[in-house]
Amino acid sequence: MFEIRIICDPTDSDRVSQALSDAFTTGPVRQHPTRDGQRTRLYVSADHRPEPKPWPTPEQAYALAPSIVSEIGWTARTAADMPYHDGLHREYWLRKAALLDRIALSDEADRVTSDAADLATRAAQRLMDLDDTAVICDPRHYTRQQYAAWAKNH
Repeated sequence: MFEIRIICDPTDSDRVSQALSDAFTTGPVRQHPTRDGQRTRLYVSADHRPEPKPWPTPEQAYALAPSIVSEIGWTARTAADMPYHDGLHREYWLRKAALLDRIALSDEADRVTSDAADLATRAAQRLMDLDDTAVICDPRHYTRQQYAAWAKNH
């Protein structure tokens, strides 16, 4: 843990505070005017973010997954039965993103050129939006991580 002191223009204090919290694990920001009253002093306790755990490989993430054909059926039935206003059904978006990722992986293994990777990435981004997660990684890696955790608990 360490202490950071920044002297900045008062209009920049929110932007600087946000940048610090994006870069570090931070405590509350304490603000005080400088002696001349022209600028603001920001004090914050900070620590390095822990190293992220390694992303699961596709084999690890989908070890407990049903067959692709089974998941296609589940996804189609769920989409047909899901009320229009229930667009935030997380399990649906997680399983759909994982399904599309698995299809894209099989296309990549066969060296087939298709739009599967693009569709998998867009579905993963939809999942990240739903989870309100910052895009700090490959969206498909995020899908694999989330699917592995979900499958372990279901």
